[in-house]
Amino acid sequence: MAVKNRVLLALVILMILSGIGLSFVSHAPNRLISGQGISLISLIKGPVWWLLVPLLMLSAFAFAKQNIVLYWSTVLIAEVLLFGLLFLAGTTAAQLAGGEESLARTSLGGGFWLMSGMSILIATDSLSRAVVNPIWRSLANISLILPVVILLATGQFDQLSLMKEYVNRQDVFNDALWQHLQILLATLVPAVVLGIPLGLLCFRSPRFQGTVFSTLNIIQTIPSIALFGLLIAPLAGLAAAVPWLAEHGVSGIGLAPAIVALVLYALLPLVRSVVAGLEAVPDSVVESAQGMGMTRLQLFFRVQIPIAMPLILSGIRIVAVQTVGLAVIAALIGAGGLGAIVFQGLLSSALDLVLLGVIPVIVMAVVVDSLFKFIVIFMDTSHR
Repeated sequence: MAVKNRVLLALVILMILSGIGLSFVSHAPNRLISGQGISLISLIKGPVWWLLVPLLMLSAFAFAKQNIVLYWSTVLIAEVLLFGLLFLAGTTAAQLAGGEESLARTSLGGGFWLMSGMSILIATDSLSRAVVNPIWRSLANISLILPVVILLATGQFDQLSLMKEYVNRQDVFNDALWQHLQILLATLVPAVVLGIPLGLLCFRSPRFQGTVFSTLNIIQTIPSIALFGLLIAPLAGLAAAVPWLAEHGVSGIGLAPAIVALVLYALLPLVRSVVAGLEAVPDSVVESAQGMGMTRLQLFFRVQIPIAMPLILSGIRIVAVQTVGLAVIAALIGAGGLGAIVFQGLLSSALDLVLLGVIPVIVMAVVVDSLFKFIVIFMDTSHR
């Protein structure tokens, strides 16, 4: 029998291998001791055997004739499988909890993460085939998080080590999340204010373009932690020379060097997107606008900017996602944010504490990326 959907079959095979070869969860007497892995096979007994049904159905779908009904069925079955994996992980943690006073920890294993990720990839791939309109496809992808939201709301994950770490550090986590958002906004605003005019200068004066891009390329090649370190001495000296700056939070460590470094990193992709967007405006459109008697400012704001805006927004999207990730490293110089939780977990060898910082960063990056993609798609659709 010929394979009709090789992507689906490959993902299902990887999912099965992950379930067989890797631990689904791990259980430890406390958070400082390495846990003992528990395989998915040992958990699939009794009423849990039904978890095999979605896997068998997805395997069969890979050999069936592909059509819109099958695509939606694949999405539904992948969602059911994801729900089952999440439910099983939460139930297993509750069974191994050992009472309210117990220090035992049940952590999610590599098998769980890979199988859950494969389920999401299967649903996403099928949605891309089933929904042609990019706007509706973006909205449909939101449904993929419904199993997580439902089980979180019902307290199914309360006994997992990850949730226990969150409960123990809820105030710290909330502050770190807010600080991370502050770093993101404090980077995007000056980056846009500096990057767009710099991109316009490069577009209007090609002789400056080589110098500007070479300088920004050099900055981009400097490792983030090295750039943070290079800014400590100059900013500390500046704060000492100008007390007003020190009174407003500028110092060698903390938020100031982090923002400066992140803005410098953001300039290259932003300037390139501005130049690429303006260069993408067809000459015939510019000539038609000039023939209609438009002034240079009217041509710029009414013709060039609207056409170039999707590419400019794509550059801002890249900068935003990049900043979300690099802000984690900024915690090493006292900038705070979710990176502080990540490094605290690394120092104490607490994997779940690391995940408590990493997972929100991933979610934030995905949300920011999806939001800008949706805006770009909407603008492209509205201009057609």
